[in-house]
Amino acid sequence: MKNLRPPALSVGAKVALAVAAAALCVAGTIGVLVHRTTAVHQLATARSGLDQELVSAAHDHADGRRSDARLDPPDLPGPVARAVRNDVRVTYLEDGERYPVLWAATRVSDRRVLAIRRSYAREEQSLARLDRTLLGTGAAVTVLVSLAGLLLGVRMGRQATAAARTAERIADGDLDARVRPHGRDEIARLAASVNTMADALGARLEAERRVTADIAHELRTPVAGMSTAVGLLPPGRASELVAGSVRKLRGLVEDVLEVARLDSQVAVDTEEREVSAMARRAVAGLDDVRVNVVRVNVVTDAVVATDPRRVERILANLAANALRHGAPPVEMEIDGPVVRVRDHGPGFPPDLLAVLRTSGPQRFRTGSRTGGTGLGLTIATGQARLLGARLTFRNRPEGGAETELRLPAE
Repeated sequence: MKNLRPPALSVGAKVALAVAAAALCVAGTIGVLVHRTTAVHQLATARSGLDQELVSAAHDHADGRRSDARLDPPDLPGPVARAVRNDVRVTYLEDGERYPVLWAATRVSDRRVLAIRRSYAREEQSLARLDRTLLGTGAAVTVLVSLAGLLLGVRMGRQATAAARTAERIADGDLDARVRPHGRDEIARLAASVNTMADALGARLEAERRVTADIAHELRTPVAGMSTAVGLLPPGRASELVAGSVRKLRGLVEDVLEVARLDSQVAVDTEEREVSAMARRAVAGLDDVRVNVVRVNVVTDAVVATDPRRVERILANLAANALRHGAPPVEMEIDGPVVRVRDHGPGFPPDLLAVLRTSGPQRFRTGSRTGGTGLGLTIATGQARLLGARLTFRNRPEGGAETELRLPAE
């Protein structure tokens, strides 16, 4: 059973939710405070007014005049009856069936209590209207603040997304990609930092490319001299070993020069060629021993507009890598603009396959125990990038490694 996770919220959504939650909390807190303050003030005012009426009624009772107060009312609340025994005036808010009732009572003799009551409905209705007003105002303010937070979050999210996409382009090799910072906030600082990183990375790669190219150029002359000197050696096992080592050294120097040329983003000359013809020429360029163990199978041929020399170099490197680190026979299948190179070896090591799928081949790194420089796949990937093609690496379920080259087709 798959573990389904909800999609992650963007920065804009998080900012909008945070602002909305803050606005809701502030509006709710203010509403509660206003409600409580108003309720306390209303009750204090009502109690003071009813107490003044009770005092006037007590004077009228003493003078024998009629008033709204009653003597010993039968519905007098128990808390009021107990409180007036202490010879104090009492105001008390009683919960009624529909609305509360406010009482005021005092003792007018040793055994008699004078009390007055009135409905608290007007205050309750006023408080309800205030609550509705606070609720509507709070909701409107929350919506407006949330919209402002959403706009702010969307702006921040767009800037962060632009910086992230630019960083991804830089990671993919586009060192000319830059972010346009806006403002002086943290997002703008992040954008400026990405641009600074790209400048520093480009300068470092350019310096490394120049050093690599200079070293390779300096090595070409002594290697050429060694190749000439090998031809003057007498035949024998020793001369064969020296000749093989010189050939490997010359191939390594040529690979280093090729990598340096790829880093300089050279121009690409395109022409229309059949994919099968380029594949056969790439196989024919291998040595005699390797040609016999590389099989070319054409499922569907296609004509593509590309640089045939670079395509042949890619296919030759893929086939040579499969022969060096895999096991023969190596199969090269052409299916339209797609070429698949398979071997029958143990496949890519898991750690190397993870690197190939994420950041691509790394120079002078190989997952094979037989050694190698790792430049073959690096050159193939660089050539494919120049051609606008795509290289993918995988292990087949039945065993063996498979590399797929997908050429751009019209």
